[in-house]
Amino acid sequence: MQNKPMADDTRKHFKDACPKCKSPLSEITTTKTGRQLQRCSTGSWDPNTRSTIGCDYVKWIETEPEILDEKCPKCNSDLVLAVTRFGKKMKKCSKGSWDKESRRVIGCDYVEWINGTTEKLDEDCPQCGEKLILFTTNAGKKMKKCSTAGWDREARKPTGCTYIQWLKLSDYPQTENNGEELLPPESNE
Repeated sequence: MQNKPMADDTRKHFKDACPKCKSPLSEITTTKTGRQLQRCSTGSWDPNTRSTIGCDYVKWIETEPEILDEKCPKCNSDLVLAVTRFGKKMKKCSKGSWDKESRRVIGCDYVEWINGTTEKLDEDCPQCGEKLILFTTNAGKKMKKCSTAGWDREARKPTGCTYIQWLKLSDYPQTENNGEELLPPESNE
């Protein structure tokens, strides 16, 4: 018996179908960390039980790194903003890549991890009396912490004052942005 080549529409059907149950895949969705995924249409995520209901197939979509207007300090190539599979952000050289088999960097190895941002506050720490800072994580969560707080990587424990207050969305001021700044000015005619 001779194998016939598949028609293009049949190949497309199998490409967009779940490899586990052969059901069609749903639309691409974006997670809170900014990663994109496409899951089987017969499965869904239940945030209450933190489990999948139905078929558990998930296809993670690779996002292209964003080219930045910065140059690599090692080789003067363009820097790109990349996101790891766990949602961590980094600036890395566009000439560098990772070889999974040899587990080594090929090309330029410059990487700069992007951590959260800090802002000085005009408040005193309730524990030690030093000034507080507002720390915003990459995911946008905010906390007030003492400016003397630190982390000892060797001992794997905090140093300085340990005061931390995680803020709820209602605890910090929200800027009301309803798009009015994009409208043309009104004329008084």
